[in-house]
Amino acid sequence: MAIGGEQVTSIGENHGLKGLFLRNGAEFQVLYATPDRQAMIAGVMWDSTGKNITRDQVSQIEGTVPTVVVSDGDKELAAKAAESGLAVVKQAAFGAYGREGAPELWMIVDPACTYSIRAFDQLKPFVQAGRLQLRIVPISILDHEDNGMSTKVALALLSNPMERMASLWMQRNFGGQPSAEAAAKLQKNGQIAEAIKLTGTPTFLFRKPDGSEGRLDGMPTDIKALLAEVSGRS
Repeated sequence: MAIGGEQVTSIGENHGLKGLFLRNGAEFQVLYATPDRQAMIAGVMWDSTGKNITRDQVSQIEGTVPTVVVSDGDKELAAKAAESGLAVVKQAAFGAYGREGAPELWMIVDPACTYSIRAFDQLKPFVQAGRLQLRIVPISILDHEDNGMSTKVALALLSNPMERMASLWMQRNFGGQPSAEAAAKLQKNGQIAEAIKLTGTPTFLFRKPDGSEGRLDGMPTDIKALLAEVSGRS
């Protein structure tokens, strides 16, 4: 901090690591000091549920997280989301994976997010057994961490029919030029994520057997418990 001067900002301490925000013009880097204060680690901190702690830490620093301009349409969407987040998410562009008629689990993902990929891999056996249908909603929120890869991958998925998205994601097949409609679909999905106050990916929404809505933010800690909530079966 003595060397960097005004280019370095303390962003607090989490899990025993002191965070520092280092700016160089339009670029920035987050560093974490080890407990003995003798070494620095550059990177992003995630907690065990998949929450991006670093994003929360830097969100109050101007220019680090994209600014969202809220239109009247966004306000209307937010009002609807306050009544039913699931109803709003059903307006998104999505990929369907699994048996038609199986209990639906809506999964909002950044397809480049490691936690989204892990959650998808854990759910695949239940989908393949016919116990679940995933409705996968791609968004992009990690461009500032992966040099724009999140948007590239999300656009690639949204350029394909809904029945192909899951297989392309599994195969990591993101080639080709985005379709003319993909950008608009991604923008709409982002607006929906804002409306439901998404805090990270993956985020799950579903209808419980009793008719109420369920939601899980972050990586599931108990997949079978989540499946029981969605389908009513353990």
